[in-house]
Amino acid sequence: MTLERTYATWSPPPGFVATPSQVAGIEVYAPAPEEPAGSKSKTFRCPRCAGVISYDAGDQELVCPYCGYKQPVGARVVGLAADRFEFTLEALGESERGWGIARQSIQCASCNAVFTSGEGELSTTCPFCGSNRVSTQAALHDFIRPGYLIPFSVERETCRTSVRAWLGRGWMHPPELRQVGAVAEFTGIYVPFWIFDADIDAHWRAEVGYEHTERHYRDGKWETHTEIRWRWEHGDVHLPQGNLVVSGTSKLRSDLVERLYPYDLTRLTSYDSAYLAGWHAQAYDIPLKPAWEVGKRRMREHAKDACYASIPSSHVRNFSMSADLNQERWRYVLLPVYAASYAFQGEIYRVLVNGQTGAIAGQKPVSWQRVWLAIAAALAPGVLAGLVGLLTTPLGGLGAIVLPVAFVLFLVGLIASIYIFVQAREADQR
Repeated sequence: MTLERTYATWSPPPGFVATPSQVAGIEVYAPAPEEPAGSKSKTFRCPRCAGVISYDAGDQELVCPYCGYKQPVGARVVGLAADRFEFTLEALGESERGWGIARQSIQCASCNAVFTSGEGELSTTCPFCGSNRVSTQAALHDFIRPGYLIPFSVERETCRTSVRAWLGRGWMHPPELRQVGAVAEFTGIYVPFWIFDADIDAHWRAEVGYEHTERHYRDGKWETHTEIRWRWEHGDVHLPQGNLVVSGTSKLRSDLVERLYPYDLTRLTSYDSAYLAGWHAQAYDIPLKPAWEVGKRRMREHAKDACYASIPSSHVRNFSMSADLNQERWRYVLLPVYAASYAFQGEIYRVLVNGQTGAIAGQKPVSWQRVWLAIAAALAPGVLAGLVGLLTTPLGGLGAIVLPVAFVLFLVGLIASIYIFVQAREADQR
């Protein structure tokens, strides 16, 4: 029997599975990791070669990286019909716990974030700070199991292409950003979120002013006088508030996370641990109660805006409002996020990508030299026109014409300069 025929018919011993090889063309097998005795967690292995399979964002099904076997995930899309739960101890007590899949817990030594990955993953990068100083430990299971999730549908290579294009956009950023090629590997992680619903009944009371115009004939001509007449008014507003998303993690900057919104919640899918195969996931570190406090504050702000919108005048003072929330409900879900970092001029910047829509939220340095040049260019026409007006004033009426034009140009330039500066400062804080 030839060596080629022997290799073609050879199969690994029982209990051994294929593992990633560092040498092209060489297959490596190792003993399959044992599951803890009595564990109800599932592991996902290929029925052909017994290798570990993972969820593929492009194919949107489980795929074996060794033999190419594919297996669909059986969870169904429920969208906005996803069950909602009351704020009761009974509802919390009946919630399932843990991930429902064998996981290992990873703690970052730099930012202390705790997240999970598939069992047997030997190396990883913290998706929250980019550090590779991490340690593994047994995964905890004393937390509410997510009821729903939105699976990853954007592939890593798409993220890399989109972020490079995003880095090259924007005149106030250094042009050298277009040449940044060392964007770290995009780490896909399911991030915890709470989704709240409630009906708000708000009652407002305020002094409302109405403009009253009178015309008087005085000294041979008509004069118009407008005054605001105030009176106390009150009203009621009913505001159904649905699908308010509140982050369940403190490890990602809230301003960056909010710029990833919106997610298409009509694609909410019943939780199936198969979607976590090959991906990181984090359990909430902001529990239900404090997250609900954030949600209630936002709902009351929305109710306040609705009350102001119901007042038939823009003149309002001494406004007060009381708001009662009814039919409060919650969902606990996982939403897909890619996290990466890049180095530029000795600084590290973070980038997040919505794993469903591809929306990008990240930090980009600002070229303040460009910003000051733009501000100078905005102010220059008004300043130059003013100088011309002052120089030509002794010559007659020309200066009297140029100076008003210069004032208008300078005012427009000043407004543009303030806008440019504010935009640059906000961008620099990202």
